[in-house]
Amino acid sequence: MEAVVLVAAIILATGIGMRMIHLLNARHDARIAAHHYSDPLPRPPGRPDDTSR
Repeated sequence: MEAVVLVAAIILATGIGMRMIHLLNARHDARIAAHHYSDPLPRPPGRPDDTSR
């Protein structure tokens, strides 16, 4: 019986840890998505406008 309780406690602790890591990753992803980088530098004169290769 004690072994079953121990296994259940380990599974519960693992699940809680996974949930916390998931929430922290989601928060970090939201912070990255909200960060707006500055506009790119203007293209030097005489350079073509398209950047496709």
